[in-house]
Amino acid sequence: MVTKTRFAPSPTGFLHVGGARTALYSWLHAQANQGEFVLRIEDTDLERSTDEACEAILDGMKWLGLEWTEGPYYQTKRFDRYNEMIAKLLEEGKAYKCYCSKERVEALREEQAAKGERQKYDGCCRDAAPRDTDEPYVIRFKNPTSGTVVFDDHVRGRIEIANEELDDLIIARTDGTPTYNFCVVVDDWDMGITCVVRGEDHINNTPRQINILKALGASIPEYAHVAMILGDDGAKLSKRHGAVSVMQYRDDGYLPEALLNYLVRLGWSHGDQEVFSIDEMKQLFKLDDINKAASAFNTEKLIWLNQHYIKTLSPEYVAEQLKWHMDDQKIDTANGPALTEVVSALSERAKTLKDLAESSRYFYEDFEEFDPAQAKKHLRGVALEPLKLVQKKLSELEDWNQEALHQVIQDTAAELEVGMGKVGMPLRVAVTGAGQSPALDLTLLLIGRTRCEQRISKAVDFVADRINS
Repeated sequence: MVTKTRFAPSPTGFLHVGGARTALYSWLHAQANQGEFVLRIEDTDLERSTDEACEAILDGMKWLGLEWTEGPYYQTKRFDRYNEMIAKLLEEGKAYKCYCSKERVEALREEQAAKGERQKYDGCCRDAAPRDTDEPYVIRFKNPTSGTVVFDDHVRGRIEIANEELDDLIIARTDGTPTYNFCVVVDDWDMGITCVVRGEDHINNTPRQINILKALGASIPEYAHVAMILGDDGAKLSKRHGAVSVMQYRDDGYLPEALLNYLVRLGWSHGDQEVFSIDEMKQLFKLDDINKAASAFNTEKLIWLNQHYIKTLSPEYVAEQLKWHMDDQKIDTANGPALTEVVSALSERAKTLKDLAESSRYFYEDFEEFDPAQAKKHLRGVALEPLKLVQKKLSELEDWNQEALHQVIQDTAAELEVGMGKVGMPLRVAVTGAGQSPALDLTLLLIGRTRCEQRISKAVDFVADRINS
C-alpha cells in the first residue's frame, strides 16, 4: 500500500509554527516511505474562513518547500459528496434527524454538569418515529452504545475509549451544511489517506471519526497525535512569545532550512544530532520517534541554526533569499556588487537575512552622516594625514583589486610609521559610515573606486571641519 499523508489546515488565520511542524512531520513521513502528500483546505467554517488566510497558508507551505503531490482540495467544493454520504447513513439507519432545540440541549448539559456527569446528548431522538414536520433539525450519527474504540497511536501508544463515553455526533447542521468531523472522515476515505498526523487536541475526535469510518465501510488510517509547542515560559505558544506565523519568520530574516531544521527537532530527535539537511530528515525521520511530551520554543537556538545555514549554504542560494529583504528594505542592488559577493563577505557575522540586508546597505547607497560614536572615536584630527595619504595612493592605483588595496593600506601605515589600525579604522568609518565591516581591502573592493573616493573626500572634509571648529 502506498503511504499517503495529508495536511489539512483551516483558513481562519496564518500558517502558525505548530501547524507548520505538523505539516513537516506529515510530509516527512510520506517522503521517508516514497509516498504521497495531500494538501487539503478545511474551509467549512464559512464565517471565519477567508481567502487571505488561504493564501497565507499556501505561501507558507511554498516558502518552506513542503510541496504537495495532490491538492489543494477545498471542502466547500465537496458538499455534494458529503451530503450523499449523510443520506446513505440515514437510509441505512446509521444516522437520524434530531429535532431537539438548542435550549433543550443546553439545559441537558447544564443538568449533567451540575451532577458531575459527562456532558453529552442523551439520544432523545435516536429511536423516535419519523416526523412529518417543517421543524428545524440536525442530523446525528448513531454512535455505537457498547464496546470500545481502540487504536495504536504512533506517538501516544495504545488508546482505548469506551463507546458509552461518546455521544451521537452532529454530522449536519440545521442549515444542511456538514460538520467538520464528518467532512474529515469522508475526505480521508476518498483521498486514500493511510496515516493522519495532527495535533494532540484532535485525540478526542479520533474515536468518533473511527466509528463513522466503520459505519461507511471505510478503511481506518493510522494516527499520530503530536504534542503542542510551548513558549519558553511553559505556556502555550502565542503571539506574546514573538513570531508565530511562518511568513513572519521569513520577514524576520530566517531561512526556510533553519526553520525546518528547528521545527523537526521540536519533538523528534536522532541521537544528539542538531543539524539536519532536508535529505537527512527524509532518510532518518520516523513517526515512532516523536516524543509525546510538549516542546518549548527557544528562539536563541533558532538564531544559532539560522547563522549556521547563512554561513554554510551556497552564497548563490542565500543571495536568492536575501534579495527579498533587499527589496523589502528598498535597497537598490542594481548599482553595486553582486549579492553573492556580499553574502560571502558578510555571512560570518549575520544572524538573520534582515540584518545582513541592513548591514550591506553601504555597498549600494550613500549615507548622509557618519555614525556619531565611530566618528568621534576615529575621525579625529590625527586621522587627517592617514586619510589624505591613503586617498592619494588609491587614486594612483591602476587596478582596483583586493591585493593592491591591501598593499595601499600597508604602505600608508609603513610610510607614516603607525600601526595598521591608525590607518584602517579611519578609512573603514570613512567608506562605510560605521565601525564594522568585513576585511577592509575586501570592503573597499566591493564598494568600488568611485564611491570610495567620494566617501574618503567627505571624511577628509569632516575631519578638517572638526579641526577648524
